[in-house]
Amino acid sequence: MRELLLPARSFVRRVDAATPAHRDRAVDALRALAICGVVLGHWFVTALVPGGDGALHTASPLQHLSWLAPVSWLFQTLAVFFLVGGHMATKGYASARARGETYGAWLTARLGRLFRPVAAVLGVWTAAALGMLLSGVPYDTVHTLGKLAMSPLWFLLVFAALTAATPLVARLNPLWPLAVVLHVDLVRFGFGGPAWLGWINLAAGWLVPYTLGAAWTREALGRRAGSVLLAGGAAATAGLVLWAGYPASMVGVPGAPVSNLNPPTLAAVTFGLAQCGLALLLLDRLRSWLRRPVAWAAVAVVNLFAMTIFLWHQTALMAVTATGLLAGRLPGLHTVPDSLTWVAARAAWLPVFALALTVCWAAFRTYEQGGGRRGSRVVRERRRRSPRAVVRHG
Repeated sequence: MRELLLPARSFVRRVDAATPAHRDRAVDALRALAICGVVLGHWFVTALVPGGDGALHTASPLQHLSWLAPVSWLFQTLAVFFLVGGHMATKGYASARARGETYGAWLTARLGRLFRPVAAVLGVWTAAALGMLLSGVPYDTVHTLGKLAMSPLWFLLVFAALTAATPLVARLNPLWPLAVVLHVDLVRFGFGGPAWLGWINLAAGWLVPYTLGAAWTREALGRRAGSVLLAGGAAATAGLVLWAGYPASMVGVPGAPVSNLNPPTLAAVTFGLAQCGLALLLLDRLRSWLRRPVAWAAVAVVNLFAMTIFLWHQTALMAVTATGLLAGRLPGLHTVPDSLTWVAARAAWLPVFALALTVCWAAFRTYEQGGGRRGSRVVRERRRRSPRAVVRHG
């Protein structure tokens, strides 16, 4: 057993040694936690249940067990991702300008790794959808599966747009986009305005944590700011849920008249402020914890393949669900999510989802590094110098 662990221990030590002393490991940890939160959240609250028409339909335990809404508070971590994204994009752009690099070159490099894996997802799911339709799979099933598979792309489009706007928004006060969200919701919910107004918040809502990340880069945020954000955001969110009629769930619930996430509401934004405050308060503890080589190596690897994990986690869930149908309706996989028994059964399926995601990662990780044959050459080269490559991402 000790002999089997030697290569892993050696890799961990080399990753730790290859990490520059000035690198803020806590930033990488926050990004890894945000990605893992989204993945686990989707795996817990997304169920695919066969209906009477023979098609698969999306369901959620939050539809039947509304008191589980606090669980969504743990896994709705997109605000932290935008916080870290704004911090790293602003810092990266400032470094690029200092080197004399043009905006176009910086943006191309930054968005390249973001969108390279998308081509693989689109290609695989286009072929899969056509194959299912030609083989007689009900259209509703194909629509449900395709919608779940493509759902991560909206996040990438918003993130890419904010990244492209970094030079314009790097010094924007977060209160301005927060005010936009407040007024949009006031018109939409308070004065019966059109529902389409809510989509303005798709940019404005996520611009709030993104500009907070930019302020963090300027060292305008510290522990005091973190405490204010945590307390103020939590109090505002509680008030909006308890007295203003906003949903308690911070993720979408099928069939609900209002979603806090699609598009973002004021409650989602204030909840994100609380999350960002907590993230800032945890920085010192994370830095201390990540001095451990094993912990840092795990964080570094997750960050290296963050987009592959994010883009394929829904596919992993659907692959396990579809394969499981061969054995009949399995608890926690195809049954209606209306009891704690279902929750316990779903928890037991999480390792299987993780295994399926590992298979997807093994098949498509090269696309995050360069795509196709070129990507394979890049990965082979990175394997040769893997410890240094693992810590140069981001």
